[in-house]
Amino acid sequence: MTALDDLVGRHEVRTADDMEALGRAIGADLVAGDLLILTGPLGAGKTTFTRGLAEGLGVRGPVQSPTFVIARTHPSLVGGAPLVHVDAYRLGSAAELEDLDVDVRGSVVVVEWGRGMAEELADSWWDIELERPVGAAGDADAPDEELDADAPRVLTVTRAGR
Repeated sequence: MTALDDLVGRHEVRTADDMEALGRAIGADLVAGDLLILTGPLGAGKTTFTRGLAEGLGVRGPVQSPTFVIARTHPSLVGGAPLVHVDAYRLGSAAELEDLDVDVRGSVVVVEWGRGMAEELADSWWDIELERPVGAAGDADAPDEELDADAPRVLTVTRAGR
């Protein structure tokens, strides 16, 4: 049983610090072969969650959004599994993700924007959906000053597999 098993379901996360702390607690329980697929609009907290997760794993940082490099590997500083942090936003297909040749069995892998593409990387994975408040204009992807504040997010954790 891991911290993620205990979190299956829907949870409110009040602040960015709480999101990092949650990631840290989960990261401490992850092992090589674990795959997490993060889904949510811009500003939902995917990278904040991953930053905490990396801290819990004890990997070298800093953890930043890999949007422009597509994937970053963070080696372990404590003899554990490395973290591979992937941003699939600019990828067009599961085949492009497969072409990255990510060592899923030997790493903890987090794929942002990976739903619909990353499921083929492993037989089972954690599907984590992050939701944030909708901006004043009603567009969930529109940056809005009020979204930069510590507004509660909703995190839904599901265990999935083929």
